[in-house]
Amino acid sequence: MKKLFSLASTAFALALGWYVLQSVNGGSLPSIPFLVPGTPTSVTLTDVPVRNVDSIRIASFNIQVFGEQKINDPNVMPIIVDILRNFDVIAIQEIRSQQDIMPRLMEMLNAGGQFHYDYVIGPRLGRSHSKEQYAFVFDRATIEVDRVQLYTVDDPDDLLHREPLVGWFRARAGNPGFTFSLVNVHTDPDEVDRELDVLDDVFYAVRDDSRQEDDVIMLGDFNANDTHLGQLGQIPGLVRVVMNAPTNTRGTAQYDNILFHQTATTEFLARGGVFDFMRHYNLSLQQALAVSDHLPVWAEFSVHEGGVPGRFATRPETREY
Repeated sequence: MKKLFSLASTAFALALGWYVLQSVNGGSLPSIPFLVPGTPTSVTLTDVPVRNVDSIRIASFNIQVFGEQKINDPNVMPIIVDILRNFDVIAIQEIRSQQDIMPRLMEMLNAGGQFHYDYVIGPRLGRSHSKEQYAFVFDRATIEVDRVQLYTVDDPDDLLHREPLVGWFRARAGNPGFTFSLVNVHTDPDEVDRELDVLDDVFYAVRDDSRQEDDVIMLGDFNANDTHLGQLGQIPGLVRVVMNAPTNTRGTAQYDNILFHQTATTEFLARGGVFDFMRHYNLSLQQALAVSDHLPVWAEFSVHEGGVPGRFATRPETREY
C-alpha cells in the first residue's frame, strides 16, 4: 500500500579567470551526442551544447559542503560560476552554511550584466546538527518560478532524512511556455534503499498536488545508479537521463540523475548527460575535488509546452502514471 504524502594557487585563479572571461565573451562548449534512454552503454560526457532560444537546459549539482569556506575560495568559485552559467535552471544540493551565501553566489553569476540569475531556497533539513538546504538557481531571462508554489514535501512519518524541495517553473520563450515541477532530492546514503522506496510516492504526490502539473522532473543526488532505484525505478515509463556513466568526480560511481515520465514529458529533446568539468577545465583531481566530489548532470527540453509551438501536452489517463 502506498505511503501517504501531502506532497591550487593565485596563478591558477588568474588563468581560470581569463578562461571564464573568454567563455562568457563568446566562447562556446561543443555539442555532444546523447544516448537514447534504454540503451545500456558506457560513455564519458564532457561538455554541454551552446544555449539557444528554442530550448532550456535543466541541471542538478551537488556542490559538496557548499558554505562560507567554499564561496570565499578564489580558486574554486570561478569554476562553479562558469559551470552554472551553462544552464537555465539548476537544482543544488548540500548547501551547508549558517549564513545565507546565495546572494553572494548571485552577485558572482550576474557580474558583468550578461546574466540575470536568481534563486529560491528551502529550509535547513536533517536529523543531525549538520543541516543542509536545497536551492533552485535559475536565469530570469529564460525561466520564471511561482514562488508561492515552492514547498518542502510533507513527511509526517519521517521516512526521508532530507525531504525534497518542489518548485514550479515555466519557460518564458514558449508558445505556450513549457511548465514543469522540479523535485530536488538528496538521499541519505545510510538509508538509501528505504528512501528510494518512498520517492516513488513523492513523485506521484507531486504530480497529483493541487497544481495538477503532469511534467514532474525529479533530479538530484540519489546515491544510487540507474539500475538500482528501488520502487522509484519501477515507475512505468520512467526515463533516466544518465545511464551507465559515473557522476562522481573520481569517475568511479554513479549517484546523480534526472528522472521524468516519457509520455508526459514530451518536451525532452533527447540530449543530456554528465558535465565532466575536470576534463573540460583541464583540472587535476585535487583541483576538481576542491570544487565538488560530484559532477553536474543535465538535460535539454523544448521551451514549448508539448514540445511543439501551439500544441498542448495531454495528461495520460492511466493511474500507473
